[in-house]
Amino acid sequence: MARYAILSDIHSNLEALTTVLEKCRELGITEYISLGDVVGYNANPNECLNLVRQLNIVARVRGNHDDYTVRGDISESGFNPNAKRAVAWTREQIDEDGRRYLDEAKYEEMFLNATLVHATLDTPSNWGYILDQFHAEDNFSYQRSNLCFCGHSHVPVAFVKKQLTSPGERPIEMINAWSGEFDDEDVTRPEVITVEYRKNNKYLFNVGSIGQPRNGDPRASFAIWDTDQMTMSRYLLPYDIKTTQQKILDAGLPARLAERLEYGS
Repeated sequence: MARYAILSDIHSNLEALTTVLEKCRELGITEYISLGDVVGYNANPNECLNLVRQLNIVARVRGNHDDYTVRGDISESGFNPNAKRAVAWTREQIDEDGRRYLDEAKYEEMFLNATLVHATLDTPSNWGYILDQFHAEDNFSYQRSNLCFCGHSHVPVAFVKKQLTSPGERPIEMINAWSGEFDDEDVTRPEVITVEYRKNNKYLFNVGSIGQPRNGDPRASFAIWDTDQMTMSRYLLPYDIKTTQQKILDAGLPARLAERLEYGS
């Protein structure tokens, strides 16, 4: 059985990453894919980098926070003030090994029948977002593979571009089940959402964020790709948010970065 854990937007959140990796070990996962933004926003960049570097990463790409941490002018990044402060702080924290690791990642990679990108396939280094069917349509026009995995927005969404078989079918549809429906009680327990894919269609999966979700669900989100069963499973895991919040405050990072974790916003 070939199964890969797909990790994205960890953002220096050690508690969330540790919880995700514990689940992966429980599931018997030994191979990993990283969609970038290992660092940024939260207070444990070196610890998260060290954990990721110890994994059997079969493919990875860089994210915008990774990119601006090791290169580029933050003032020209388009980041909001809180994100800029976090990048500047992270630059001062990470060691040379971590800096080199981030800078070795490409903007786009192929692995098996999947294209990996942090943002979009048209111009990966411009850091655009895929938020709806119109953005997905643009991305599909550049997608040559059956599957595409991305992150960046911190909002889990999925789309399918069908090989049309009957009149009236819409070529691109959102896979609503992937986003999931939840309420305040749901976010206190683990959950898994599984969808199937077919060879004749194209699929785009945003796996959500481990370290800073923005879809109203504060749980850490990551995915398991099963190439034999042809399924994608998104796991939602509660973690020790209070500890992460206190670390942010103790590090002198903006309080807003701590507050938003509790609400997944």
